[in-house]
Amino acid sequence: MTPEELAAVGLRLDVDGAVATITLDRPDVRNAQTPGMWRALARVGQSLPADVRVVVVEGEGEHFSSGLDRSVLDPRGAAAGGESVLALLAGSDETMADTIGEYQEGFTFLRDPRFVSIAKVRGYAVGAGFQLALSCDFRLVADDAKFSMKESALGLVPDLTGTKPLVEAVGYSRALEICATARVVAADEAVRIGLALSAHPADELDGAVETLATTLVGTMPDVVAETKALLQGAEHRTLDEQRQLERTSQTRRFRAVAAAMGG
Repeated sequence: MTPEELAAVGLRLDVDGAVATITLDRPDVRNAQTPGMWRALARVGQSLPADVRVVVVEGEGEHFSSGLDRSVLDPRGAAAGGESVLALLAGSDETMADTIGEYQEGFTFLRDPRFVSIAKVRGYAVGAGFQLALSCDFRLVADDAKFSMKESALGLVPDLTGTKPLVEAVGYSRALEICATARVVAADEAVRIGLALSAHPADELDGAVETLATTLVGTMPDVVAETKALLQGAEHRTLDEQRQLERTSQTRRFRAVAAAMGG
């Protein structure tokens, strides 16, 4: 997508070598999200250069994302970005589910093993914003960060792929409590329960993310991606299945290291 097309839905993409930064750029509405933004995110994920090894997701200004743009829920007319709940309700249940599936693609690309994704979270990460952060491999947060899964307060459920990584991060009981109560999880608790990797003073967050990104791209090409693929789903595999994946992966790594050394 062109910079102009991205700007039209409130996004920016900057690629600096092996690091791509995706910025939600609607600070006037706390980076509220729309279906148009989700569709654009999916296209960004499909078109990232092959040499990108780290993707950073951030929000412009003081907040990561306040969640869904409420105009999307207004049945009286079109929302920002041109799609609303009115259009979803006009179709069949199957059509509605298929459309939500298309929206989810704006989140699932961040789990691609070919790169590591980092959510840089300041201020509010609510609803869809929370789920976008959960889609990333790492969440580094400012000490003013506040997570909340507000869907239940609207009579809805989280549907943008956030439920699985939330359970994986904090366990079933805590995930249910966070979703069912729609309460706020502050930065210190987020680190304590495993929801965030680390918390930092607001003026130090950029440096912390940059340090992590630099470390990740400093390894041999493909080794982090290979490790990510190995760890994804490990808890659901048998020991024998995981052993097989380990030795197959290690065989590839030995070949790559030998080739790099001229062997």
